[in-house]
Amino acid sequence: MVHADICGPIKLESYSHKRNLFNFIDDYSRKTQVYFLLEKSEAFDVFKKFKALIGKKIGNLICCLRTDRGREFTSLEFNQFCSANGIARQLTISYTPQQNGVAKRKNCTVMNMVCSMLSKKQIPKEFWPEAINWTIYILNQTLTLAVKEVTPEEAWSGNKPIVYYFKVFGCVTHIYILDNQRSSLDDKSERCIGYTIQFQRKW
Repeated sequence: MVHADICGPIKLESYSHKRNLFNFIDDYSRKTQVYFLLEKSEAFDVFKKFKALIGKKIGNLICCLRTDRGREFTSLEFNQFCSANGIARQLTISYTPQQNGVAKRKNCTVMNMVCSMLSKKQIPKEFWPEAINWTIYILNQTLTLAVKEVTPEEAWSGNKPIVYYFKVFGCVTHIYILDNQRSSLDDKSERCIGYTIQFQRKW
């Protein structure tokens, strides 16, 4: 069973021209997968990508999908696709977000963490997708009350997470510059700000 919800549109468009985040939460493990959308109308195409990912990574099928009754989830093509692939639908009653509480609470938790991270490190708000990616990654690697004695990642994949490489979001780091990209007297590294799982060059 998968809980899904779209959070947005977020007023500030990201540098990658996204304004919505689309979360999928596995009911058993609470592992979360996030995608970024420009428009909510992209939801159907993204769901098909997610379904293919599930099949290839863990070899399981989606049996049930719980969402609200947004038009992006109730289109004819969405319903036909789910019917053809044996995916039961659980559509919540209008104006009752608590019926899709797993996804709604996840969105709330993620956005609260993102706001704190961007504010603490004074990072431009256009980098909210990078902060969300890092937040989801951290939540997948840490214990939750919904899953007993294992992390969502371990319940999902069977692999115990390794966290020794974790760094503080927005911390200063240095990236090595390859020999063929500099002269003998140039600096061997470039000062950067870490704002994704793998550090990126400073904006």
